[in-house]
Amino acid sequence: MFAVRNEESALDLVQDSMMKLAEKYGDRPAEEFPMLFQRIMQNSIRDFYRRNKVRSLWTSLLSSFSSNEDDHQDPLETLQAESGSYSPNTPEDQLYQSQTLVSIEEAIKNLPPRQREAFLMRYWEDMDVAETASAMGCSEGSVKTHCSRATHALATALKAKGITL
Repeated sequence: MFAVRNEESALDLVQDSMMKLAEKYGDRPAEEFPMLFQRIMQNSIRDFYRRNKVRSLWTSLLSSFSSNEDDHQDPLETLQAESGSYSPNTPEDQLYQSQTLVSIEEAIKNLPPRQREAFLMRYWEDMDVAETASAMGCSEGSVKTHCSRATHALATALKAKGITL
């Protein structure tokens, strides 16, 4: 079993799990609640770690192109190839950064629309599975599937261009 070490995140997970239990299983007998709550909580924690793993992977990839001066900035906002916010040391670094950014943008644009939509909402907009499902008008399982497929497709596309994560 995983443990969530950040107290705020842990409390959010417990609250979200309690809400899911009440919303989806409120009509069940009370003796089933502990088992259902444990399962919901386990799934919420797994989702939390999966989301953080993917977000961390993409953030670390993108942050390698940004300035270290402001760690609180969104990497997507700082990664404009045309902007002067980051000046690579050599022309070769500038070319590599520009080509990599174009490759990432192309890979995201080439995703199927639903995968792109789910991926951007979950990992760029930091929406949770339920919010994304509601916005997309689909089930939470569909959101997870779209995000998983998008992540694998992006990794494959970038790896084919020599960009490793």
